[in-house]
Amino acid sequence: MRVAVLRLGHRPERDKRITTHVGLVARAFGAEEMLLAGRDEKLVAGIEDVAERWGGDFRVKQVSSWRAETRRWKDDGGRIVHLTMYGTPLSKSIDEIRRSGDLMVVVGAEKVPPEIYEIADWNVGVGNQPHSEVAALAVFLDRLWEGEVLERGFRGKIEVVPSSRFKTVIERRGEDEG
Repeated sequence: MRVAVLRLGHRPERDKRITTHVGLVARAFGAEEMLLAGRDEKLVAGIEDVAERWGGDFRVKQVSSWRAETRRWKDDGGRIVHLTMYGTPLSKSIDEIRRSGDLMVVVGAEKVPPEIYEIADWNVGVGNQPHSEVAALAVFLDRLWEGEVLERGFRGKIEVVPSSRFKTVIERRGEDEG
C-alpha cells in the first residue's frame, strides 16, 4: 500500500511550523510523500533535508491544483481519506481503509473546501474534539499500520540508538549511508 499525504490550505506566513510537522509525521509514520497544495520552497527543502539526513525515501511535491491531484489519484485506482473531527469514527472505518489499497490522506490547514467531503472515500474523525491535524495524522497512520511503523528502522546519516537512560546518536559519513 502506498500512502501520500495531501496538505491543503498551507499559508507560508502562518502555517510553516505545523505544515513542517505534518511532513515530518507523514515521513516518520510510513507515508511515501507529502503533496503540498501551494508553494513554499524553504519548507520543502527543510523536510527533504530531514529525509536525506535521517533516511527513507520520503519526498515532498508542490502541487498547483489539489483538485487535479485528487482526480489523478482516483483515476490511478487510489482511495482518499479526509481526516476531520466531523467524520465517521476511526475505529469504525480503519479495517475497511486498511484493505483498500493506495491512500491519499487529506489534512487541512484553514477551512477545508466542502468539495473535499464529497471527493473523499472516507471522512474520518480522529476524535470529535478540536485538536491538531498533526495529532490526527499520527494517530491515523499508527492505526493504519497497526503500530508496526514505529518499529521500522531508517538508515540515514543520523540514527538514534534506543536507550532507557542515555542519548546515543550514530552519525554516518560516505559509503556507510543506506
